[in-house]
Parts: sequence; C-alpha cells; structure tokens
Amino acid sequence: MTLGSSIFLLAAGAILRYAVTDRVSGVSIPTIGLILMLAGIAGVVLSLFYMLAWRPRRGPVARERLVERDPYEEPPVY
Repeated sequence: MTLGSSIFLLAAGAILRYAVTDRVSGVSIPTIGLILMLAGIAGVVLSLFYMLAWRPRRGPVARERLVERDPYEEPPVY
C-alpha cells in the first residue's frame, strides 16, 4: 500500500466516521469509518518505514584509487 492510498483510506474513514449521519440497517457506518482509518494509519506507518528502510545510503563512497605508472618498456636484448 503506497502512501497516497493510505492517506486516501484515512480521509475516507474520517468522512464516514464523523461526517456521515445517515443510518443503514444492519451496517454501522461509523464502525466502517473507524476500520478504514485504522487501515490508513497502519498503511502510513508501513509506507514510511519502507521509505526510510530502502532509501539509498548517503555517505563516503569507497572507490578504487587510480595510480598512474610509466608504460612498460621491454628490457634491451643482448
């Protein structure tokens, strides 16, 4: 679940929990809103954890040193 979909679930759950006043027989809309909010919060936490855990590490980069040498010359043949 990405960060955007988690925020969407959180917003939709808050709307159902606090803004909808209609009643449906057999279905508790505030409870569905609470479940969506909890799923959204869990998704935000997991998304942030994955973003921080998999980010590229920044710091000193170990690279090979380049050592310039004189070109190889064949020894003289006697």
